[in-house]
Amino acid sequence: MKDKTFEKFICIAHPSKALPEIMRYIAVFALLTACALADESYYSFSKSVGSGGGLSYSVTGEGRITAVRVWELYSNYIYGFQIRYGVLWSPVVGYVSGEPNEIELFEGERIIQVSGKYSHYIQSLIFATNKGRSLHVGQSSGNSFNMYPTHPDAELRFLSGRVSGPPTALQAHWAVLDTD
Repeated sequence: MKDKTFEKFICIAHPSKALPEIMRYIAVFALLTACALADESYYSFSKSVGSGGGLSYSVTGEGRITAVRVWELYSNYIYGFQIRYGVLWSPVVGYVSGEPNEIELFEGERIIQVSGKYSHYIQSLIFATNKGRSLHVGQSSGNSFNMYPTHPDAELRFLSGRVSGPPTALQAHWAVLDTD
């Protein structure tokens, strides 16, 4: 009569016999540990839209976005834009022509959606806030896009893309702002 405990010991002591089973336990343990430690992602980015010709740009700053300016070319396509972080304006992406369309955000207001249309250039932009306000600029022709964060408390943190004169591509980056 064989001792069952001794057989189990031999199986563990000789990994060549039990290696696939041990590896399966390790893989399951690692997966369960990763799931237990996984936290919601507080950062996300939206797929880039537009033709993508020209040089790359990235508009970033410190703190919360407090205003957005957008220039359009004769009610046609987006000619340029600029973002204000706190009291400091970013460099203009694209060109300045005439008076800008602008939205200044209220205390506690944040941009939670960027939509619009694109073809070769970005044709139109819509910046929507958590307070139900929005800025609409440009012409509604071309392919539609709609960008928003994956986390409910996230807001627009910066924009990136490509520019060849006017902006040709746009990508939104979202994150929960750490106010501490």
